[in-house]
Amino acid sequence: MKRALPLLLLCALFAAPATARPQDEHASEHRLVLTGVGRFAVFADMVSIERDGDGLKMRAFQVTESDFEIAGQAYWGGWSWWRFDCAARTADRLDFAAVKAGGAEGPATPDPAPAYEAVEGGDAAELLAAACDPASVGERGVSTLGDAVRVGREALAT
Repeated sequence: MKRALPLLLLCALFAAPATARPQDEHASEHRLVLTGVGRFAVFADMVSIERDGDGLKMRAFQVTESDFEIAGQAYWGGWSWWRFDCAARTADRLDFAAVKAGGAEGPATPDPAPAYEAVEGGDAAELLAAACDPASVGERGVSTLGDAVRVGREALAT
């Protein structure tokens, strides 16, 4: 029986359904809504919205043009966490993490700039509107970074 126990445990391990989440599984849990097109195409990740004291936090993805490279490395764009005060209409970009072509995300670099007024027509105001009134963007959106890059680059090209 002593010899059979390890074998039974090993069989049970392989037979059991996998319950651990892959490290990058959160990548499939997006609802990226295009909020604006200027120098970049900017997407609000609606599933990332969370309460933060008197405000809200939300992650946004900015898409670069298709030929964007740094030192020979192609990039899709980058992620930023934002904090919004809906009542005061202020925005604070908290960080930035570059995303290489293919989806590899680099380390986040803090953005030390203070919160500022989200002026109409700017990326911050468009993201604030989506975060503070999620119903305003409806249920539309894409669920993968690859789709956001495709949609964003199409929007940048027009």
